Amino acid sequence: MTVRVVIVDDQGMVRTGFGVLLNAQPDIEVVGEAVNGEEGLRRVAELRPDVVLMDVRMPVMDGLEATRRLLDGHGEDGGDPPKVLMLTTFDLDDYVYEALRAGASGFLLKDASAGELADAVRIVAAGDALLSPSITRRLIAEFSRLGGPRAPSRKRLEDLTERETEVLGLVARGLSNGEIAAKLVVAEQTVKTHFGRVLMKLALRDRPQAIVYAYEVGLVRPGD
Repeated sequence: MTVRVVIVDDQGMVRTGFGVLLNAQPDIEVVGEAVNGEEGLRRVAELRPDVVLMDVRMPVMDGLEATRRLLDGHGEDGGDPPKVLMLTTFDLDDYVYEALRAGASGFLLKDASAGELADAVRIVAAGDALLSPSITRRLIAEFSRLGGPRAPSRKRLEDLTERETEVLGLVARGLSNGEIAAKLVVAEQTVKTHFGRVLMKLALRDRPQAIVYAYEVGLVRPGD
């Protein structure tokens, strides 16, 4: 199955370069481009891509606002929204935390190689998150700066089993499914099943949202 991609970036060289690299892949097709978030929303509504490469800083409407509107369903006529992969110049971008809260599935550096770019698109298209250890550390540092939980209630956590809560805590510490499986001495598929139930019970979209939630309710704290 071909992964359909829309590139939203105000730099023509970035759009052209990424377009050439992605269209060279047998399983990826760039179906459209946009120069700002506002135009990006229109193109996504028209083209219904699987993945959107979204620049953070753009005129008219930036990538954060466009991502919020896109994933909150503004202008949607039903169906699943695309996965959003944020484009950034350096991975400790000031907007990391807000982008994850908005629902982005991960981050990609603009100087990524052809292989890294294609792999990133495939990873988020498959429903996984693209969070490097440095991004996770940045997220933890932001919670530390904010001074603890921001959400008042942990009530939804009561719906989780003990093992599901344990898996959520390990995900929030930045462990991959394979690392969690090794730590808990279970199969990786078992971890995926537990984490899928966590997302369903807590009405969360993906791994980044789960990490944000775990810190906001204080399940995990910076420095744990």
